[in-house]
Amino acid sequence: MILTLDIGNTNIKTALFSGADLVQSWRIATNLTSTSDEYGIIMEGMFHHTGHSTSVVEGIMISSVVPTVNFTIEHMCRDFFGMEPSFVVPGIKTGVNILYDNPRELGSDRICNAVAASALYGTPCIYIDFGSATSFGAISRKGEFLGGCICTGVRLSQEAVVKGTSKLPHFEMVIPEKIIGRTTVTNLQSGLLYGYVGQVNYIVERMKEEMGESQVPVVATGGFAHLIAQESKVIDHIDGLLTLKGIRMVYDKNFGPRGEARAV
Repeated sequence: MILTLDIGNTNIKTALFSGADLVQSWRIATNLTSTSDEYGIIMEGMFHHTGHSTSVVEGIMISSVVPTVNFTIEHMCRDFFGMEPSFVVPGIKTGVNILYDNPRELGSDRICNAVAASALYGTPCIYIDFGSATSFGAISRKGEFLGGCICTGVRLSQEAVVKGTSKLPHFEMVIPEKIIGRTTVTNLQSGLLYGYVGQVNYIVERMKEEMGESQVPVVATGGFAHLIAQESKVIDHIDGLLTLKGIRMVYDKNFGPRGEARAV
């Protein structure tokens, strides 16, 4: 089986795959102060809790946007899984032609999203990843990654409006029934979340225009995908494991479905 890890600024998402089939997925907090042993004990506990042994892992592929954690996770993989992990890095085989001015600037998570979105939902397509930052990616009819845009994530927007003001309270992330709110909390909820929906709708429509395509499937992933999709009319699919699926596909392209693990 192949273990995939998507190391983000807020969470580390992990999934265990048998071929293309998802066996199990987990999510743990990204903690810059955690040691390799602490991460390993958490991972080992999640495996055992779901009736699996760490010995079933034959290969590990990682996408990370938090370089300061990579060394710790590498040590964890060696100590608890007995093998060297592989990282999605510039130059690795992806099957996607990246039309960035400098492809090395493109985050590995965005590459994996492009790989999975085009493979699972066809081309052309657009993906939206609602993470700490929200990233949009456009894939052409030829399967090329055209580029996209990045904006402040939903949670960061919430924190900014609360921390940047002296009187506004913390509020729950719930879309209110009406956009015209009659309390401070509903004003905040409608302004942030309906405003975010409007932003998503506008960006997607502009992307379709620039792509010269009218019928483009849009797939959303990330923690706030379901919340925004409640109101957005442009999101066609929600795939919470899109990035992890892409990481698994990149592993297959480089090592084959039964690629040899690099033992320590």
